[in-house]
Amino acid sequence: MRRARSATPDRQTTQRKRDFTTVTALTLSTSGAATLRADALVVGVAKDSGSKGLVVAPGAEAVDKAFDGKLAAVLETLGASGAEGEVTKLPAPSGLKVPVVIAVGLGPVPAKDDAYDAETLRRAAGNAARALKGAKKAGFALPTESVEDAGAVAEGALLGAYAFTAYQGGENKLAPKGAKSGKDAKLPLGEVALLGAKPRDKAFKAAAERALAVTEEINRARDLINTPPNDLYPESFAAVATAAGKEHGIKVQVLDEKALVKGGFGGLLGVGQGSTHGPRLVKLAYTHPKAEKTLALVGKGITYDSGGISLKPAGHNETMKCDMSGAAAVFAAVVSASRLGLRVNVTGWLALAENMPSGNATRPGDVLHMYSGKTVEVLNTDAEGRLVLADALTRASEEKPDAIVDVATLTGAMVLALGNRTFGVMANDDAFRTSIHEIAEEVGEASWPMPLPADLRKGMDSPTADIANMGERMGGGLVAGLFLQEFVGEGIAWAHLDIAGPAFHEGAPYGYTPKGGTGSAVRTLVRLAERTAAGDLG
Repeated sequence: MRRARSATPDRQTTQRKRDFTTVTALTLSTSGAATLRADALVVGVAKDSGSKGLVVAPGAEAVDKAFDGKLAAVLETLGASGAEGEVTKLPAPSGLKVPVVIAVGLGPVPAKDDAYDAETLRRAAGNAARALKGAKKAGFALPTESVEDAGAVAEGALLGAYAFTAYQGGENKLAPKGAKSGKDAKLPLGEVALLGAKPRDKAFKAAAERALAVTEEINRARDLINTPPNDLYPESFAAVATAAGKEHGIKVQVLDEKALVKGGFGGLLGVGQGSTHGPRLVKLAYTHPKAEKTLALVGKGITYDSGGISLKPAGHNETMKCDMSGAAAVFAAVVSASRLGLRVNVTGWLALAENMPSGNATRPGDVLHMYSGKTVEVLNTDAEGRLVLADALTRASEEKPDAIVDVATLTGAMVLALGNRTFGVMANDDAFRTSIHEIAEEVGEASWPMPLPADLRKGMDSPTADIANMGERMGGGLVAGLFLQEFVGEGIAWAHLDIAGPAFHEGAPYGYTPKGGTGSAVRTLVRLAERTAAGDLG
């Protein structure tokens, strides 16, 4: 198994490439804020509800001293308020060895004896990292006194520094050889140096290494989501997974069209038969010799979703490269588990297909023979994600894991219910659903527990087949969950994460969230694996 690359003590580093884009380095600095040589220093400022006004957050004492104790006053003069998301740049005084100080808002000062919330620190670090695009190195003098705070700042900075530049500037690594782009891409921040994070302490080093491993895999998931569908299709996605498996000691099995036909995977075949790019089912198996539990993760991997014969209307097709975000999240989670050496077996199932209209495409009214043996009447070919997931869920259930979690950009109904930043959690076990929700909140991913009302199942009754792929229009996200539940093995705890809202961000970047693919649910899945390894889920 391969563990995380070490977060090194403060030293000169160079940026390197990961598959498509540039990777930001992470160091635990042995220098202080006054002696660090970098392009900028990042400090936190907060709003005091009392008479103090703006307050400089812990970690920036040396920077404040260089301003003769007047850093807050200078920032107030420049209009800074300390509000979350606010970034203020100012020239550094002669007492520092950096040219620029960047102050990021942390919101209200915490109540007495309380620390800053981890998600607040994560977002602040992300805001600063985005503002430092093009810089080679920056010191982060945010609150890092605890291991948890240091990990949060590292995560936020590394996620905020992300930029997808594969199709910008010079030769395009993914396009046909020799293809060029006229736009010069500004590289993301080259190195994040954490100040005050006790670089010799094993716990801090472990937190930094964890942050580096998980964020690199989240950013790889973002790369996959952002890659245009003419370059990312089932076969090429499977090739990426195969290469990663070789690198990280993960066993990878790819079922191509012939194997899917032989195995009777009618859901995957039915969805993918309209495309010139055939479907794939990819299994990634990370195993630990001392593991006592096994998690199965299933991801929807529709590399492009036109809607098929039930074609999506104009304005709904342009971002449908993101419909494989669930598979990207599962892929990233399995690789993260391997890099962290978690004492749990984690199996990922990537259900990959391209949903296209053609003379060979599945029609509304067709009946598919699923891998489970059930038949499904297809009433809407744009309800395709549940069809590929159904086959993968059945196959995953055969291995009798302790729990299954599927992740999918499944329904627009979930976006209508919960908005663009929150994913829904459904499960066949209330306690498991609660655990997933609590884990998501713990790692900073907004989620909400949703029910699976039994009365909605009747709407999927079919006069022709065992079940239809559509039911009542109202509660469509819950209907989709009920459909998936039909294909989960008896006695296996199962949860369904509908990430249709937060998987792809079309607005302006904020915090550590970029425009485009976000890597939603990866942190939740990794923490679930960590808890399972520790025996915290029973």
